[in-house]
Amino acid sequence: MPYRVLIVDDQAMPRQLFESFVTSSERYELAASLDTAKIADAYCARGDVDLVLMDIVMNDGSNGLDAAERIKTAYPAVKVIIVTSMPDSTFLERARAIGVDSFWYKEVQALPMLELMDRTMAGEHIFPDSAPKSSVGLAESTDITDREMDVLRLLTEGLTDREIADELFLSLSAVRYHVTNLIQKTGCASRTELAVAAVRSGVTIPKGK
Repeated sequence: MPYRVLIVDDQAMPRQLFESFVTSSERYELAASLDTAKIADAYCARGDVDLVLMDIVMNDGSNGLDAAERIKTAYPAVKVIIVTSMPDSTFLERARAIGVDSFWYKEVQALPMLELMDRTMAGEHIFPDSAPKSSVGLAESTDITDREMDVLRLLTEGLTDREIADELFLSLSAVRYHVTNLIQKTGCASRTELAVAAVRSGVTIPKGK
């Protein structure tokens, strides 16, 4: 009996691509295809979903990782593969923490989707070693230190230097030092331009997006 697959992606082309993966194999059949993560767990509650292919960032503000956490908590037998094009490394970290079964980057996948699905359904947990590199202005994401990335994530959420300092338990001067370094590394003209470049690159996604 084929495994029933729920696809959750807000973009039509990736959704259709995943549908083609499912329908091309005798081992899988399509349970449903959604453009929002808000009701993904409700579909799983029906009891006829074996595998979820879940994007993270949705246009309606819903978050695939939040939905995946609800699914893995309520229906642990359902396998969840996160599929995303966003290189924010916190996504990879959180996916591991909440018990997601596998993780796949849309543009830089290490193996074909069907093979990933087969191996995941067989009980393997397949994750990339790290998020893919991306450019933020003139800098590569690998040029940005972990602490600078912490500061950058909060900066993209609109926090002031004082608020960032309080959040990260840093001095105000340390935060300003990191912001200055980030502006110099990326070649951005201001903190606003830096925040915009970071979000556009996908290296960090503000909460609620």
